[in-house]
Amino acid sequence: MTPENITLVKESWAKVAPISETAAELFYGKLFELDPSVKSLFKTNDMKEQGRKLMAILNTAVNALDKLDTIVPAIQEMGKRHVDYGVKDEHYDTVGEALIWTLATGLKDDFTEDTKSAWIGVYTLVTDTMKVAAAEKAA
Repeated sequence: MTPENITLVKESWAKVAPISETAAELFYGKLFELDPSVKSLFKTNDMKEQGRKLMAILNTAVNALDKLDTIVPAIQEMGKRHVDYGVKDEHYDTVGEALIWTLATGLKDDFTEDTKSAWIGVYTLVTDTMKVAAAEKAA
């Protein structure tokens, strides 16, 4: 994760934050469109609250990108919890696709190829950490 990538993610996130409720709705709409079966993984029907949680987690992650060591334990714990929810490795790809689509839709022309690449890098780093922790729990 380069300093330039961190800056791109943080600057683009600052533009998403004011529209976070809409972004969350777009995200879950796209996620369930891509894979309707993942809806059964959610134990709540309150998707607005789930969206607020998602945006809060993303906000925390984005704000800590320049000090990753402070959030890695939380990311690992989240990966372990996701095992109990029934999340499989392939779900991470679908979530990533929905996230990138949401950012592109919300940011429009501000979602440049460089910004997209930076977000993919962050998402890959987070999900790889979660997957390793999930595999350790499952073992």
